[in-house]
Amino acid sequence: MATYLQSLQPSPLAVFRKRSFTLLWLAQLVSTMGSALTSLAASILIFRLTGSALSVGFMLMATALPSLLVGLIAGVFVDQWNRKRIMLATDLLRALLAALIPFLLPFGIGWLYLIVVLSSTLGQFWEPAHATLLPEIATDEELAAANALICISAFGSTAVGFAAAGLLTSQYSIAWAFYVDALTFLLSAASIARLNVAPLATSGTPSMAMVLGNLRVGIRGLWATPLLRSLLLSCVPAFFGIGLLNTVLLPFALRALHATEFEYGLIEAFSSVGFVAGALLMARFADRFHPGQWIALSYLALGILCAGLSLATSVPLVIGLYSVAGFVNAPNYVGRSLVIQRGTVREMRGRVNSAFLVTRNVVFLMGMAAAGLADLFGVRQVYLAGALTMIGAGTLVLVLPGLGQPAAEWRRAMVMLRGARGAPGLGRGIGATRADVDLLALRVPALATLSVHDRRSLAQTARVHDVAAGTAIVHQGDTSDAAYFILDGRTVAGRDDEHGYRVLEVLNAGDFFGEIAALAGVPRTATVVADRSTRLLRVPAATLRHLMRDPRLNRILLSKLTERMVRMNMIDLPRFAGLDQRALQELRTQHPPA
Repeated sequence: MATYLQSLQPSPLAVFRKRSFTLLWLAQLVSTMGSALTSLAASILIFRLTGSALSVGFMLMATALPSLLVGLIAGVFVDQWNRKRIMLATDLLRALLAALIPFLLPFGIGWLYLIVVLSSTLGQFWEPAHATLLPEIATDEELAAANALICISAFGSTAVGFAAAGLLTSQYSIAWAFYVDALTFLLSAASIARLNVAPLATSGTPSMAMVLGNLRVGIRGLWATPLLRSLLLSCVPAFFGIGLLNTVLLPFALRALHATEFEYGLIEAFSSVGFVAGALLMARFADRFHPGQWIALSYLALGILCAGLSLATSVPLVIGLYSVAGFVNAPNYVGRSLVIQRGTVREMRGRVNSAFLVTRNVVFLMGMAAAGLADLFGVRQVYLAGALTMIGAGTLVLVLPGLGQPAAEWRRAMVMLRGARGAPGLGRGIGATRADVDLLALRVPALATLSVHDRRSLAQTARVHDVAAGTAIVHQGDTSDAAYFILDGRTVAGRDDEHGYRVLEVLNAGDFFGEIAALAGVPRTATVVADRSTRLLRVPAATLRHLMRDPRLNRILLSKLTERMVRMNMIDLPRFAGLDQRALQELRTQHPPA
């Protein structure tokens, strides 16, 4: 186990030594570039032909709608079919569809809408196939770096695709944009064809009924939790505003600013670059404020900036300011993901996140459709309305329960972490009972299948600790031979580095910590302090090793480790209304009754 721990953070580029990963990375790079190119080129073409903001909105809706109608269930079929063949077939079909656009356009723009819908629908099968291949190509130790590299290439290729679409449509016949798009899908298919991946062995057959049932559970959990309900209510106007602003940007740039199509492509590209820069900084500074405060700050800054942009007349100024807009947009996406992760019981996170993303996409589509108002009231006026909507969303965050958390409460967590050395520690605790083990199984459903013998063994070796707020449970640098499961209450984990204390995560009932240090016998990497009265179950390393023979518990431990290492995977570009493939996999998994 010590050797395993030492290899958890290999060189980020070491995974490129694997031929299969390099091919998969290249396929994703060129495929994403092609999708971004098609999205922008099709929107530009529609605006050329119609001059209508509503038509542009319909085009973006044609791109996003399949994620709702097909994205939720595509994984059901992907889990049962050959994933390599799925990716190969979808790439070849998308290449054919892109190449057909110039030939079918003379027969009406309806063909363009149809091809975009079909291409986006095929992409809904490509994405889950790609997501399930990655963990088989990269080892558990390499998975964090692999996910980060995939994430970076997606952002970079999207920005390149946007810029290329603007360049090709402004300097050459627009048909070349679609021919280049077809070429990117052929290159992706060539990479996929050279992959050597074993067929997926599935346990159980997922069904659409299971997906919809899990989605209903996620919606109930989203609405029943006050913090998550506040997040949902605040995001309705925000995502409506983002959908509106994204859609009206094209007519705003070409009609109000008199920009060239290439300059419009640069605006989109710089926005993506700014978004990535903001997300990278959030990886380091997200702990400085409560997530709700980041969300409010992001919405308000974006709204104020876009309100100013609605009056702009200089194209270079808008290009520069849009990179700032992308930058200030990132904190609300990272903050939203943190709220969902910290406010949801572990076993429910995938289902709750899926329900949230479906709601988000529905509101996105409403905002896209509302862009048609620019044809009636003027593009600057509608753009300003989108900016004011964002300001309203930010104001709403400040007053909603849970999100508008005072800065003093977040600073309190920092004070407790800094004072952990002088804080009272854990006592000896008391012996666990079967009732404590049953409560643990309720908090961590993966343990519900433990045998009577295993439950008895756990009760005999574990100890229960009732700790007051401010108690230092573990200290960074200490060694230990036990892990801790939270039965009730909440704790805060933080780390002392050269920049001072940083809050790493907030742990709620059903969460656990200390498992790696316990199993490997290495120093703790973080300090954990009780944020409120908390009941803990202390499990010795020997008992934990025994329990880890259960595949479900083993999977949860490994997924938690990956979650802590690759928080950058929480972000998504605001132009595309995609669905999180890890969350969708949770929808296709049979869970115990909630």
